[in-house]
Order: sequence, then structure tokens, then C-alpha cells
Amino acid sequence: MLPQSPGQGPRGMAARAVIRAPVRRLFPRDNAGPPHTLRGMTKVLFNDECPICSFEINHYAAYARREGLPIQFDDLNGPEREAWGIDADTAARRLYVEHDGTLLSGIPAFIVLWQQMPRYRWLARLVALPGIKHLAAATYDYALAPAIYRWHIRRKARAA
Repeated sequence: MLPQSPGQGPRGMAARAVIRAPVRRLFPRDNAGPPHTLRGMTKVLFNDECPICSFEINHYAAYARREGLPIQFDDLNGPEREAWGIDADTAARRLYVEHDGTLLSGIPAFIVLWQQMPRYRWLARLVALPGIKHLAAATYDYALAPAIYRWHIRRKARAA
């Protein structure tokens, strides 16, 4: 083996210093602070007449009630929708969430909703990753939400 001079690594190559940058968290840790102190009131506007929407959102609502989470779930077909300032047709096109006075829709709304529920924070973190978020938003905006909305319109037409 060759003798090494200070500042050199194996085979006489210059040693490289490894600098670690601090990690910036996208979301606070699940156990950061007492429950619900970092999170304000969250409201969800959804279509309870849609079988897909009601299945998923009612599952979240039951979980939120069991856990005592400060999340309010409003059916767009009820009187609560007027307080949102969104007409029924617009509200039926996608999920809406209001958190701390900010109105969100689509995938950003799902991410905020999942952030408020300890069981789903891992999903919020995953979907919020840059590549995944863009793919999920495009899929929701251009395929899922329009298909579910068209299904909703056909159901309403048949019922009329």
C-alpha cells in the first residue's frame, strides 16, 4: 500500500469532504406537538349522491368522528353549500376543501384533507412529492373528475 499524505484518500486521490445540508420537511412530523394544535378547522364539500364520492368521503368522515378531528363534512346537495359560495354544478365537478380560510380543490384538497388525519398523513406525503403530485393532479383533473362528473349528470338525467 502506498503511503498517504494528509488530505488524500486511497490511491493518492484527493479526499472529498461530505457536506450534508439540513433536511427541510414538507409536513410536520405526525407527533409534532399536542393533537390538533397545529391544525385549524378543515371543511370538506363533497357530493353525497355520488356513490364513489360518498363511499370515500363518508369513510373519512367516520374516521374523523371516531378520532375527534376538527373536520366538517358538507354535502353539496344540502343547505351547507350556499355558505361555500360555490354553485351546485361547479361543486359537483371536484372535491373542495377549505383549511384555515384557504379554498383548495382537486389533488391539493385531498392532500390537505389527508394531512389532517393521522392515519392518512403518509398518503399526503407520498402524493405531495413533485412527480407524483403532477401525475395525480393530471389524472384527477383530466380523467377521474370529468368521468365521475359525467356519471353524476347521467344519474341526475335518469332520475328526472
